Amino acid sequence: MTVYACLACGERLPLAPAHRCERCGGSYSLPDGITLRRDTIDPRAPGIWRYRDSFGLPEDSPVLTLGEGNTPLVAVQLFGQELMLKLESCNPTGSYKDRLAAVMVSDLVGRGVTGAVEDSSGNAGAAFAAYAARAGMAAKVFVPQSASGPKRSQIERFGAEIVTVPGPRQAAADAVMEAVWQGAVYASHAYLPQGLTGVATIAYELVDDLGQPPGAVLAPAGHGGLLLGIALGFQALKEAGEIESLPDLVGVQALNNAPLWAAAGGSKPSFGTTAAEGIAVTQPARMTELLALHQRGVVRFAAVKEPHIHSGRTALSRLGIDAEPTSAVVWDAFRQTRQTLTPPVVAVISGHGLKA
Repeated sequence: MTVYACLACGERLPLAPAHRCERCGGSYSLPDGITLRRDTIDPRAPGIWRYRDSFGLPEDSPVLTLGEGNTPLVAVQLFGQELMLKLESCNPTGSYKDRLAAVMVSDLVGRGVTGAVEDSSGNAGAAFAAYAARAGMAAKVFVPQSASGPKRSQIERFGAEIVTVPGPRQAAADAVMEAVWQGAVYASHAYLPQGLTGVATIAYELVDDLGQPPGAVLAPAGHGGLLLGIALGFQALKEAGEIESLPDLVGVQALNNAPLWAAAGGSKPSFGTTAAEGIAVTQPARMTELLALHQRGVVRFAAVKEPHIHSGRTALSRLGIDAEPTSAVVWDAFRQTRQTLTPPVVAVISGHGLKA
C-alpha cells in the first residue's frame, strides 16, 4: 500500500493535511516508495486514473479528471542522434503539473478540504486552479510579480483568487505562509507528497509506449518533484517486476539558478534572473531526496546557460515543438550529455510555449 509519511520520523500524513510533519517538522514524502500492482491497473479508467490504486488516496476521494495523462511521445533528431520527447505540454492546462494537481486535489477533497492556498510561478497555480474548479474548491494562488501574463490570466480564468507578490519567486513562497499561519490549508505542489504519485505515471507511460524502460530521461528540475516522481515511478515498476533496471535520470537546471547542480558537485550557485521561471527555485523542497538518489548513482544534474535556453527553444520550435523556456533547457542538456546516455533517451517537455 502506498503510504505518505515523514521522511525523518515516519509519522503518517494526518487527515487534516500539513506541509510539514506535526511531530518533528520534517518533510512528508513516500519513504517506502509507491506500491504498484499490475492486477489493480484499470485500463478502462481515464488517463492517469488507471493507476488509482497506487495513489494511496482516501476512500472518499473523487476521480478528478480533465483528461490528464497519455501524452504523446515524439521522436526527433538532435545533434545526429534520436531523442524522444514526452510532450507533457499536451496536458489540459499545458504542463505536467496537471498529473500532480489531479491527485493532490482529489486527495484534499477526500480529506474534507473545501478551500486551499498555493504559491506558484504559474504552471502549478494554473493546474491547482483548474482542478480546484473541477472539484468546487475555493482556491487562492500567490504568484511572483515576474510570473508570465498568460499563466496569471489562466489562473484567474479558472476562478481562483490571485495575489501578485512583488519581488522574486521566494517572496511568493513567504507570502503564502502568512495565510497558512492564519489557518489556510496549504495545497503545496512542492511540499505535499500526494502529487508525486501522479507524476510517477509518466514513468509507467514511457515503459508502455517504448515496450521497455528508457536508457535515460532528462527533465527540468526546480523543487525537484518532476524528477523525483519519475524516479519513484521507475522504482515502483522495478519492485513490481515490470522492468529489470532503472534508467539514468538527468535533472536540468538553469545555470543562473542551479542549487541542485551545485550541491551535486557543480560550481557554487549564483541566484540571478533566468528565462526558465518554472525552475527558478533557490531552496528546492526535494533537494535531500534527490541528492540521496544522486549519491546512489540514480540521478545526475546538468546546468544550462541563458543563451542556450533561448537557442533550445528556437531549435525545438523548428521541429514543431512549442516549449516554454523552462522546458527548453533539455535541449542543451542533451547536447552536453548525449555521448554518455544509453538509448532510448527521453526528454520531458514540461510546459507549453503558449505559457510564456
